[in-house]
Amino acid sequence: MSDLSPAPAPRSRGIYLLPNLLTTGGLFSGFYAILAAADGRFEIACIAVFVAGLFDSLDGRIARYTGTSSEFGVQYDSLADLVSFGMAPALVMYHWALVHLKGDASVLGKVGWAAAFLYVACAALRLARFNTQVGSADKRWFIGLASPAAAGLLMAFVWTFNDLGFSGNELRHVALVLTVCAALAMVSRVRYYSFKAAPRSDRVPFLFMLLAVLVIVALFIDPPKVLLAVGLAYLVSGPLGWLWQRRKRSGVGAE
Repeated sequence: MSDLSPAPAPRSRGIYLLPNLLTTGGLFSGFYAILAAADGRFEIACIAVFVAGLFDSLDGRIARYTGTSSEFGVQYDSLADLVSFGMAPALVMYHWALVHLKGDASVLGKVGWAAAFLYVACAALRLARFNTQVGSADKRWFIGLASPAAAGLLMAFVWTFNDLGFSGNELRHVALVLTVCAALAMVSRVRYYSFKAAPRSDRVPFLFMLLAVLVIVALFIDPPKVLLAVGLAYLVSGPLGWLWQRRKRSGVGAE
């Protein structure tokens, strides 16, 4: 007797395309940030990178929610991230500040573009390492600073001081140090909390909720400064956590 059960309905192509359309939106945002920086529109460039971060936070979640995750989507998302959180932040920082190192000395002039390339290379290495650890790494932690967080830190720095009236030329040495630190943090073995861990209960601590509300309100009041403060705090949280754990282990061993 032949099987007369109906064949399963094919998944909607529109649903399948939605995550990749969001990834494309993030890719376009990173591309637009590069164009805006080349034109000297640095505030727009920084905002475009943050918009790319918004798209990046949505595409994976929607793919998992709709059951449309695929190897193609993973690889496409990684390539888009390299543009949006690797190339775009490096070129924005270069056009705003690092290019002015050429006026200091011939060696420092080369250091400017070398630092920008170092950031791009470290972002690529960070993304490649993340792809190889999917499914095996502890979801509570990132190994090394995530590329969207590094990009957000650099863009918040440019946005804040550009908004305050500082030129990139005035802050070129600070920008150099920050770019190198963010690059090295991405390829470090330092753990950063991922905020992906599922809560153990339905209850959320009141202090956490209060802090979240205060951050959201502050973002509406002064977005660039709040983003810079959060980015710097997150950058140092990894090394501070590492030092704290090392101190705890040495204390236990001494007992």
